[in-house]
Amino acid sequence: MNASVLSDELRYRLMRLIAANPQMSQRDAAHELGISLGKVNYCLKALMRRGWVKACNFKNSRNKAAYMYLLTPRGVEAKAVLAMQFLRIKQREYETLRLEIEEANHNHADPSHRNHR
Repeated sequence: MNASVLSDELRYRLMRLIAANPQMSQRDAAHELGISLGKVNYCLKALMRRGWVKACNFKNSRNKAAYMYLLTPRGVEAKAVLAMQFLRIKQREYETLRLEIEEANHNHADPSHRNHR
């Protein structure tokens, strides 16, 4: 798997999760994102290689060593760019669906488009 395999959407969702909860475990992130633990680990390593995320050690509530994931300044910038791209894509998807629904409603209301038996 290479860095291009990671979707911008997954990068954005993981970075948003990290920003909201830096002490979240990889296992919890995997559950939240609906992906495997291995994929979260792979994604985090890719984000760290890009310099967008850094990992810091800390002791969790059970006094066990754990990692805290923090967005770097470059990561904050990248997350903003990804957010704009993600929103543009979702807006286009919404517009396409809205037009399809309008067309379906129009065809349903127009008896000349119905199948006659």
